[in-house]
Amino acid sequence: MRIELAVNGIECVGDVEGRTLLSGFLRDGLGLTGTHVGCDTSQCGACVVHVDGVAVKSCTMFALEADGCSVETIEGQAAADGTLNAIQQAFQDHHGLQCGFCTPGMVMSAAALLKENPEPTEAEVRAYLEGNLCRCTGYHNIVRAILAASGQDVSAIAAE
Repeated sequence: MRIELAVNGIECVGDVEGRTLLSGFLRDGLGLTGTHVGCDTSQCGACVVHVDGVAVKSCTMFALEADGCSVETIEGQAAADGTLNAIQQAFQDHHGLQCGFCTPGMVMSAAALLKENPEPTEAEVRAYLEGNLCRCTGYHNIVRAILAASGQDVSAIAAE
């Protein structure tokens, strides 16, 4: 079946089987491998993308469901010249990543959170990230990075 969608502002057309997941279409069909697949069961959050402005786990959404939609992936977060956006820069500045596998999903989830709640509390960030798993960082620096990206002063929060 043929689908048409805008991915990171670029109109894309592709042929997919009915069982093709959005994550598979993005990775295999479009070569956008920044969207990671860690579990295929909607548990880890590494595959989070935005579909029509809403954060979704792309490993549990069929590509056909995105037909006619606007999809944003991690590749669309940085500026055209490669300059990192505020969230990506905060992850770098505050050591919010280690192995990097969960990072695309964390950044995309953080972007959705900050769109909904531009100045969240630490507790709100932690609650929002419950659907994203990280095996390396212990979350502390991820939370710190998201708070910093929101423009809040994180100097009183000890780095770990």
